[in-house]
Amino acid sequence: MTLAVVGAPGDRRAALFAAACRSSGFPEPRLIPWTDVLRGASLALGPGDVLRLDSPGEDPDADALLRGPGNPARVGGGAAWYRTFMAAVERIAASAARAGARLLGDAGEIAVMFDKRRTHARLLEAGVPVPGALPPVGSHAELRRHMDEARVRRVFVKPAHGSSASGVVALQTAPGRHGEARVKAVSSAVMTPSGLVNSLRVRTYDTTGDVAALIDALAPDGLHVERWLPKATIGGRAFDLRVVVIKGEPTHAVVRTSRNPMTNLHLGGARGDLGAVRRALGERGWRRALEVCARAAACFPASPMVGVDLLVHQGMRRFAVGEVNAFGDLLPGLTGLPGGPAEGLDTYTAQVRAVLPEYAPACTT
Repeated sequence: MTLAVVGAPGDRRAALFAAACRSSGFPEPRLIPWTDVLRGASLALGPGDVLRLDSPGEDPDADALLRGPGNPARVGGGAAWYRTFMAAVERIAASAARAGARLLGDAGEIAVMFDKRRTHARLLEAGVPVPGALPPVGSHAELRRHMDEARVRRVFVKPAHGSSASGVVALQTAPGRHGEARVKAVSSAVMTPSGLVNSLRVRTYDTTGDVAALIDALAPDGLHVERWLPKATIGGRAFDLRVVVIKGEPTHAVVRTSRNPMTNLHLGGARGDLGAVRRALGERGWRRALEVCARAAACFPASPMVGVDLLVHQGMRRFAVGEVNAFGDLLPGLTGLPGGPAEGLDTYTAQVRAVLPEYAPACTT
């Protein structure tokens, strides 16, 4: 009986999971590169083996196999990425089942989490609070028409299969002179002669022509459009929370703050003071926040871990779930919530100790 991880060589996730296994008395997991899986290599699994799926990460070779050759920093190709990735996940699940191995996670649930439209629909059906969604759109013109019909002036436009805020556009409109609406779009996507490219710097588009070109370039891969909820602020910065839920229980939380609409840490966001947020919410509000995250995770009962992006409304009284992430545990240096089952443990060690004894009781050294 062995442990194995499908991941990207050199990626921090695989290294952190391996370290967590060693420190918890489990053997070193075998790394199976995503590039091998995507090229059709055998997983070489045996009865009782335990297999974890991790993110393909920033591996340019895996990216080329998932969405085709090209600049790894380009925006787009999400639909192709999703089809190729999910076909590989389904092959992995089938291979594990044939071998009598156990997969940490569920292919069907991963498929939902990597489609923002399906995630939103599942959460909404379960009564989990989410931002209101607009009907599907296939162009900038259609987007503006739906916004006008719904009398909505501020929306987040998200590629259906994107991650790390790639291609996300925070769009707002306002009445202008002579009946022409003023527009402002904030995104990390940059228009170049060869197409859209991701940037680590958020920028603003303020002409209808530029905004239309941006939305129309993103539309072919599918878009999910949500009402822009005004976020609460702490220390003069807007914030949201990434909450890791392990086996149904919220164990870790990080505050992500920013002066722009995107709070992602790689786009200039910064970790905030969790204690200050808890004090602002009060103990009752904090418990409600964690309860919403647990309810979101319960929509994916076969997933041992999910990362929930929780939006806190202005006024600190209401919450909404923005996304649920299948690979939302890369939070280096973050330890578990005080008083909880993961207190003092990083996200990977908490998972190993909570999940592996059940999945792999004979794997301990």
